[in-house]
Amino acid sequence: MNGGRGLLLGLMIVLLCVVGTAKAQSYRQLTLEDFGGAPGYSGDVVAETACSISLQYDVHARNNYYQLTFHVGLEVDHLKSWLDRTRLKTRTRIEEILKHEQGHYTISFLEQQELLRIFNRTRFDENYKTEVLDIFDRIHNKYQQLNKDYDEDTDNSRNRVQQASWDKYFERKLAYMPPSRDDS
Repeated sequence: MNGGRGLLLGLMIVLLCVVGTAKAQSYRQLTLEDFGGAPGYSGDVVAETACSISLQYDVHARNNYYQLTFHVGLEVDHLKSWLDRTRLKTRTRIEEILKHEQGHYTISFLEQQELLRIFNRTRFDENYKTEVLDIFDRIHNKYQQLNKDYDEDTDNSRNRVQQASWDKYFERKLAYMPPSRDDS
C-alpha cells in the first residue's frame, strides 16, 4: 500500500555527471528488513516503498558525436520505506503487503532497465545533457504513471483479483526483459 490515491512512489532521482563506476542493482525480493522507517501516513495506508534511481555517465567526444557510458543504479531507501506492523495482524496480511510493495520495487527496476536500454542505444550530439534529461524525464514520467495505476487498480493491494493480475504482469515483464547491456 503505497501512499494511497494521489500519492506516488517516492523515487528520489539523483543525476550526476561524473567519471567513475556505479553498478546497476540486480533485481531482488524485498524483505521486512527493507522497511526500517517510521510509519508516515494515516488512513488506509500501511506501507510505503521508497526507491532511488541514480544516473551517472562518462562523456567522450568522438567524430562529431558524444559517446556516453551510463551507470544506472537502483536502491531501496530503508529509512524512508516503512511498514506499519501494528496494523498488520497476521503473517498472511504481512505477506500480501510485501508482495504489493514488491510490485512498486519491480516498477522501479523496470524503469532502471529501460533507462539503461534506451541510453545504451542512443547516439548523442553536443546537446547530450539536454538529451539525457529529456529521455530520463520521459521514462520516469511513464513509470510514475504506472505506479499510480498499480495502486489505483489494486486499491493498494485490497483488490486481490487486480493484485493477482498485476503480479502476473510483473512476472511476464521480468521473464521476457531484454538485456540492458550495463557494462559496469
